[in-house]
Amino acid sequence: MPTSDFKVPYKTLSAAVLLSFAGLSHASDLSLPPYNWVKDAALQDNPALANDPLSEFVITSEDDVWGRIRKGFGIPDLTDNQLVINQTIWYSSRPDYIGRTTKRASLYLYHVVEELEKRGMPTELALLPFIESAFNPQAYSTAKAAGMWQFIPSTGRDFNLKQNMFKDERRSVLASTDAALTYLQKLYGMFGDWQLALAAYNWGEGSVQRAIKKAEAAGVGTDFNSLSAYMPAETRNYVPKLQAVKNIIATPDAYGITLLKVDNQPYFVSIAKTRDIDVKLAAQLAELPMDEFKALNPQFNRPVITGSSNTQILLPQSNADKFKANLAKWSHALSSWTAHKVTGARERIETIAAKFHTTPQVIREVNNIPPKMVLKAGSTVLVPRTEDSAQKDITQEVADNATLAMAPDVPDTKRINVTVKKKDTINTLASRYKVTIAQIKSWNNLSHDKLASGQKLELHVPYKAAVASNKSKAAPSKAVAKSTKQASRTPAKSTKAKTTVASNKSGNKAPAKISVASASGRTNLK
Repeated sequence: MPTSDFKVPYKTLSAAVLLSFAGLSHASDLSLPPYNWVKDAALQDNPALANDPLSEFVITSEDDVWGRIRKGFGIPDLTDNQLVINQTIWYSSRPDYIGRTTKRASLYLYHVVEELEKRGMPTELALLPFIESAFNPQAYSTAKAAGMWQFIPSTGRDFNLKQNMFKDERRSVLASTDAALTYLQKLYGMFGDWQLALAAYNWGEGSVQRAIKKAEAAGVGTDFNSLSAYMPAETRNYVPKLQAVKNIIATPDAYGITLLKVDNQPYFVSIAKTRDIDVKLAAQLAELPMDEFKALNPQFNRPVITGSSNTQILLPQSNADKFKANLAKWSHALSSWTAHKVTGARERIETIAAKFHTTPQVIREVNNIPPKMVLKAGSTVLVPRTEDSAQKDITQEVADNATLAMAPDVPDTKRINVTVKKKDTINTLASRYKVTIAQIKSWNNLSHDKLASGQKLELHVPYKAAVASNKSKAAPSKAVAKSTKQASRTPAKSTKAKTTVASNKSGNKAPAKISVASASGRTNLK
């Protein structure tokens, strides 16, 4: 990020000042019908704008989605903020990055703008994924935030985004957009200010509320600029980033940016799918490259799409027609996968592979099971269909509730060497190590039960018992521990030095819970 002493070119500042009229309005009550935010605000506060050429361009240009977004600008511009200047320089000096991001955005922008207009929300919010994920629906942050709108798991669940073995709706274009706009509406309802609503989207509503209380107690303002002193760096830069992108989208020529034309019409349509179908086959029937299919349908976690009354596949219109025509002629099975529930701890991946006529490697790859890990009882895994399960789709109940739990693959037993002590008998050793007398005699070729002190024995003990045995050897005896404890409580007469043990409790508070984490600076995007 450029340092704050950079200066903005004159034409950049001029364009920003001219377009600042678009942000003079205050957001309306969301319960009211949608209206033209820019025209209402600009003409009400400055009637002279009615004949202003730039205002006319912003209000009426709908040649593509960009013009439609400009027309619906409704969030007051963030002014007197050096970070806006810094971020505008950063983005405008990276035309290749803008180009890659707008190319990805071209698939989704029409849908997002449509949904914003239906709700009467400012259309610059359609640019928010530019900041969150660079419009990459596969983006995944270190905070475990996923998708175009970067929901963390808990907030995703709060807004009914399903996250299971088969799909993650935080990455769904339709579901995540609906959830994000609902959340933003909620936040605007709480704060009555879009800039604070955006800060809360990034930082959490509780954090913003606490910042407001601190500002009020200090006798300072509660607008975004005033509260920024209480915000972490990421949130301080969050709204300035959106303002910077808004500035560039408003007048790209002023920044030497050429925006990819995005037609003002739907890019995709949805197709309901009630039967299971392989992802590969769905893309094949749609005559769509796999990467393009996944760009529209990134929520599916496994190579099969489980059918249900709610399952939707997104496809470009022309490919949707091909999909329907090819599907009607398809005479083979639609899915080559089904689900299998692990019933016991001893059901190993090798056993499952043999049962379903495949290899352990296939089971591991399709279920993302790392090497040297085994499945726990109760896990559900994807397996190839057999003749017995050829017609069995994965049920909605299984798809919604399937879990996959793993544990390190450790041996059932461990070989240890034991030296017989004076009071040991074969009975006490068998009891201590949870083995049988017959096993001890077999492992050591003993013809009788009598043991001699100092005799060496080889035992094959259950792994947990072996670990417990090793720990007991490492731990001091109770008598030693007791005497050590007593000694530590007795002041030493020979010295006044005192040994202190540092507490692991720090004075720092735990970071506030972030409802939706930004991918900015944490997700590597090409």
